[in-house]
Amino acid sequence: MRSPFTELVGVEHPIVQAPMAGGMTTPHLVAEVCEAGALGSVAGAMLAPDALRKEIRAVRTLTKRPFSVNLFAPLPPPALDEERVAQVAAFLAPHRERLGLGPATTPARPSWSFDDQLAVVLEERVPVFSFTFGIPPLEDVGDTVVLGTATTAAEASALEEAGAHAVVAQGGEAGGHRGTFLGSFEDGLAGLDELVPAAVGACSLPVVAAGGLMSGADVARVLELGASAAQAGTAFLFCAEANVPPAWRQALRERETVVTDAYTGRPCRGARTPFLEELMASEPADYPLQAALLSELRPHDGYGFYMGGTGAARAREMPAGELVAELAGGSS
Repeated sequence: MRSPFTELVGVEHPIVQAPMAGGMTTPHLVAEVCEAGALGSVAGAMLAPDALRKEIRAVRTLTKRPFSVNLFAPLPPPALDEERVAQVAAFLAPHRERLGLGPATTPARPSWSFDDQLAVVLEERVPVFSFTFGIPPLEDVGDTVVLGTATTAAEASALEEAGAHAVVAQGGEAGGHRGTFLGSFEDGLAGLDELVPAAVGACSLPVVAAGGLMSGADVARVLELGASAAQAGTAFLFCAEANVPPAWRQALRERETVVTDAYTGRPCRGARTPFLEELMASEPADYPLQAALLSELRPHDGYGFYMGGTGAARAREMPAGELVAELAGGSS
């Protein structure tokens, strides 16, 4: 299954394990994917620079094969709407009391920046650098292969103009945060079967299809649509190497998913739990303040944001290497 993408990044199979920030994407998961001949991805977006460097080096102790590091492109600082923050804190107060937590406080901003994270990526000379939420400066990436996320054909074209080497086309079915950076989030919710041909037509770069892909048959379908590779995230959440609590997997199996900004302040797809339903009834604080206000609740069962795509009900529990083989094999 050679393709322009496999030639570009130096892997055997046109399969990418999606970077899933928040601790689920362990070095062991990344390395097992790489050892199976696909492209594993370090989810570095929420890691401080020292932690990011440690994660990269941990992967390197486990595999010598190419891997990717993903960051969120820098966004303008969130507006600190104290009234909105107070409203969110008041809503959360009874939940915090029930869990034995003290009163919520206004979250402090990180002491590090995207530039600090990118410096680590460049210093560590990672083989592949991927990003979402926009287009960061790409002038100094050297010979690193660059992947950018697009949710529309216009974004795919913009990524090519900016110097990206491949485009990850994120369909509306995908779990996690939406990568939209041009136009409205509603415009960026096209289904994958519509988005892939549009992105292929808008740029000359290899296109990686992402969104709801759970089986080899799904992968074969998007390759026939013109994609050069397929990216799966939710499917890997059910691998033993992923650090995913049982409540997360159960929620994805039993509940439909919905795209909402209620949990983090930015549109994101996850399981529609009773707690999320409550959150969706009120206005959130700006991203990432909303997520920070909820951070102490997240580890408690039922209070997490169980991110995942529309294909979650079809997920199967298996080792990551076996999942790569199934995705690459074209079977259902």
